[in-house]
Amino acid sequence: MSTPSPIRIAAVLSADHRRRLMAFAREVNFAEDARIFEEGEPAESFWIVRSGTVTLEVPMPGHRRAATVENLGTGELVGWSWLFPPYVWQLSAHAMTPVRAYEFDAKRVRMLMDADPAFGSALGHWVGRVLAHRLHETRVRLMDLYAPRSASGSLPL
Repeated sequence: MSTPSPIRIAAVLSADHRRRLMAFAREVNFAEDARIFEEGEPAESFWIVRSGTVTLEVPMPGHRRAATVENLGTGELVGWSWLFPPYVWQLSAHAMTPVRAYEFDAKRVRMLMDADPAFGSALGHWVGRVLAHRLHETRVRLMDLYAPRSASGSLPL
Protein backbone atom coordinates (compact mmCIF):
# COMPACT_ATOMS: atom_id res chain seq x y z
CA MET A 1 0.00 0.00 0.00
CA SER A 2 1.53 3.33 -0.98
CA THR A 3 1.56 6.15 1.56
CA PRO A 4 0.27 9.56 0.47
CA SER A 5 2.82 12.34 0.63
CA PRO A 6 2.59 14.96 3.40
CA ILE A 7 0.27 17.86 2.66
CA ARG A 8 2.46 20.95 2.39
CA ILE A 9 0.95 24.41 2.32
CA ALA A 10 2.39 25.32 -1.09
CA ALA A 11 0.60 22.38 -2.69
CA VAL A 12 -2.83 23.37 -1.36
CA LEU A 13 -3.19 27.12 -0.86
CA SER A 14 -3.14 29.65 -3.68
CA ALA A 15 -0.32 32.18 -3.78
CA ASP A 16 -2.71 34.88 -2.56
CA HIS A 17 -3.92 32.78 0.38
CA ARG A 18 -0.34 31.85 1.31
CA ARG A 19 0.64 35.52 1.16
CA ARG A 20 -2.28 36.48 3.43
CA LEU A 21 -1.44 33.74 5.92
CA MET A 22 2.28 34.53 5.92
CA ALA A 23 1.48 38.15 6.82
CA PHE A 24 0.76 36.72 10.29
CA ALA A 25 3.97 34.64 10.47
CA ARG A 26 6.67 35.12 13.07
CA GLU A 27 9.99 33.27 12.77
CA VAL A 28 10.84 31.10 15.79
CA ASN A 29 13.48 28.51 16.68
CA PHE A 30 13.29 25.45 18.91
CA ALA A 31 16.37 23.72 20.30
CA GLU A 32 16.75 19.97 19.91
CA ASP A 33 14.49 18.17 22.45
CA ALA A 34 12.47 21.35 23.16
CA ARG A 35 8.82 20.77 24.01
CA ILE A 36 6.63 22.71 21.57
CA PHE A 37 3.28 21.88 23.16
CA GLU A 38 1.74 19.31 25.50
CA GLU A 39 -1.52 17.41 25.21
CA GLY A 40 -4.25 19.17 27.20
CA GLU A 41 -2.71 22.65 27.05
CA PRO A 42 -4.49 25.55 25.30
CA ALA A 43 -3.84 25.54 21.53
CA GLU A 44 -3.06 29.21 20.92
CA SER A 45 -0.54 28.93 18.07
CA PHE A 46 0.44 26.69 15.19
CA TRP A 47 3.61 26.35 13.14
CA ILE A 48 4.90 25.57 9.67
CA VAL A 49 8.32 23.91 9.76
CA ARG A 50 11.07 25.75 7.88
CA SER A 51 13.81 23.24 8.75
CA GLY A 52 14.35 20.40 11.18
CA THR A 53 12.11 17.62 12.47
CA VAL A 54 9.16 17.82 14.87
CA THR A 55 7.74 14.67 16.43
CA LEU A 56 4.04 14.40 17.27
CA GLU A 57 3.39 12.11 20.21
CA VAL A 58 0.63 10.74 22.37
CA PRO A 59 1.47 10.18 26.04
CA MET A 60 1.08 6.55 27.10
CA PRO A 61 -0.13 6.13 30.70
CA GLY A 62 2.15 3.77 32.59
CA HIS A 63 4.98 4.14 30.04
CA ARG A 64 8.04 6.32 30.31
CA ARG A 65 7.98 7.24 26.63
CA ALA A 66 5.20 8.64 24.53
CA ALA A 67 4.14 6.87 21.32
CA THR A 68 5.22 8.62 18.12
CA VAL A 69 2.35 9.54 15.82
CA GLU A 70 4.38 11.15 13.06
CA ASN A 71 7.60 13.02 12.30
CA LEU A 72 7.13 16.33 10.47
CA GLY A 73 9.59 18.21 8.30
CA THR A 74 9.99 21.21 6.03
CA GLY A 75 6.75 22.81 4.86
CA GLU A 76 4.52 20.76 7.17
CA LEU A 77 1.86 21.98 9.59
CA VAL A 78 2.51 21.47 13.30
CA GLY A 79 -0.75 21.57 15.19
CA TRP A 80 -4.39 21.45 14.17
CA SER A 81 -6.19 21.69 17.53
CA TRP A 82 -6.10 25.50 17.26
CA LEU A 83 -8.84 25.32 14.62
CA PHE A 84 -11.43 23.31 16.56
CA PRO A 85 -13.10 24.16 19.89
CA PRO A 86 -12.25 23.75 22.70
CA TYR A 87 -8.82 24.75 21.24
CA VAL A 88 -6.85 22.29 23.40
CA TRP A 89 -3.91 20.21 22.12
CA GLN A 90 -4.88 16.61 21.38
CA LEU A 91 -1.24 15.48 21.07
CA SER A 92 2.18 16.62 22.25
CA ALA A 93 5.05 17.83 20.07
CA HIS A 94 8.78 18.24 20.50
CA ALA A 95 11.75 19.15 18.37
CA MET A 96 13.74 16.05 17.39
CA THR A 97 16.42 18.28 15.88
CA PRO A 98 16.95 22.03 15.99
CA VAL A 99 13.83 23.46 14.33
CA ARG A 100 13.19 26.73 12.55
CA ALA A 101 9.52 27.46 12.01
CA TYR A 102 6.93 30.07 11.21
CA GLU A 103 4.60 30.61 14.17
CA PHE A 104 1.04 31.88 13.82
CA ASP A 105 -1.32 33.33 16.41
CA ALA A 106 -4.33 31.02 16.11
CA LYS A 107 -6.92 33.54 17.26
CA ARG A 108 -5.82 36.12 14.67
CA VAL A 109 -5.85 33.50 11.89
CA ARG A 110 -9.33 32.29 12.92
CA MET A 111 -10.54 35.91 12.81
CA LEU A 112 -9.15 36.27 9.26
CA MET A 113 -10.82 32.98 8.29
CA ASP A 114 -14.17 34.29 9.58
CA ALA A 115 -13.72 37.65 7.82
CA ASP A 116 -12.81 36.09 4.46
CA PRO A 117 -14.86 32.94 3.72
CA ALA A 118 -12.76 31.97 0.67
CA PHE A 119 -9.57 32.15 2.71
CA GLY A 120 -11.26 30.36 5.61
CA SER A 121 -12.47 27.58 3.34
CA ALA A 122 -9.05 27.13 1.74
CA LEU A 123 -7.26 27.02 5.10
CA GLY A 124 -9.90 24.68 6.55
CA HIS A 125 -9.50 22.33 3.58
CA TRP A 126 -5.72 22.36 4.03
CA VAL A 127 -6.01 21.44 7.72
CA GLY A 128 -8.60 18.77 6.82
CA ARG A 129 -6.22 17.21 4.29
CA VAL A 130 -3.43 17.25 6.88
CA LEU A 131 -5.73 15.50 9.37
CA ALA A 132 -6.78 12.89 6.80
CA HIS A 133 -3.11 12.21 6.00
CA ARG A 134 -2.20 11.84 9.68
CA LEU A 135 -5.16 9.55 10.30
CA HIS A 136 -4.02 7.38 7.39
CA GLU A 137 -0.45 7.28 8.73
CA THR A 138 -1.71 6.34 12.19
CA ARG A 139 -3.86 3.57 10.70
CA VAL A 140 -0.86 2.15 8.83
CA ARG A 141 1.21 2.16 12.04
CA LEU A 142 -1.58 0.45 14.00
CA MET A 143 -1.99 -2.20 11.32
CA ASP A 144 1.74 -2.83 11.43
CA LEU A 145 1.66 -3.16 15.22
CA TYR A 146 -1.50 -5.23 15.59
CA ALA A 147 -2.04 -7.14 12.35
CA PRO A 148 -2.02 -10.93 12.77
CA ARG A 149 1.32 -12.48 11.88
CA SER A 150 2.30 -15.98 10.81
CA ALA A 151 4.67 -18.10 12.86
CA SER A 152 7.58 -16.67 10.84
CA GLY A 153 6.57 -13.13 11.86
CA SER A 154 5.36 -12.07 8.43
CA LEU A 155 1.85 -10.96 7.59
CA PRO A 156 -0.33 -13.81 6.30
CA LEU A 157 -1.17 -13.65 2.59
